[in-house]
Amino acid sequence: MNGERFTGVTIMQMDKGLDTGDMLAQEQVEITPDTTGEVLHDQLMEMGAEMISKVVDNLPISGIKQPETGMTYAKKIEKEESKIDWNQSAMQLERTIRAFNPYPACYFLYNGERIKVYKACVVPEKTAAPAGTVLDDNLTIACKDGALRLLELQRAGKKVMTADNFLKGNTLLKGTLL
Repeated sequence: MNGERFTGVTIMQMDKGLDTGDMLAQEQVEITPDTTGEVLHDQLMEMGAEMISKVVDNLPISGIKQPETGMTYAKKIEKEESKIDWNQSAMQLERTIRAFNPYPACYFLYNGERIKVYKACVVPEKTAAPAGTVLDDNLTIACKDGALRLLELQRAGKKVMTADNFLKGNTLLKGTLL
């Protein structure tokens, strides 16, 4: 969501502080433009399981003291963060949509209905239209900077579908403000 290129798993020795113990093992994984929250969750889960098994099999291990700077704390994701704010850049929104796929899933309101978005792509569109305006018949939406084409959506109680299938049963006309 924040544009990091890498993340990973660290196995650490328990300590008095929060995440302050010595590091016993550490591995990283690349975050690609196709990485979703679900994909990353599964990669890190498998990586962590393999790592903890190796660490336990090789105990005792001497750890490496953690650096005191350069770390960030990942705060709990609140559901309110998943509402799409078209006043953000298209690039930020695309990353947030991937990060929150499948849960809590980003959404916007249309005619009082919550429409979830599971996949989108950045369109380098220059427009004077207000953020949140539907720009065409392909579900391209104006953002503060650039535009976002919605690719996979879900109406309440329905299955996830492509934008083409969504548009067969729903009309989001060009010029509509979301």
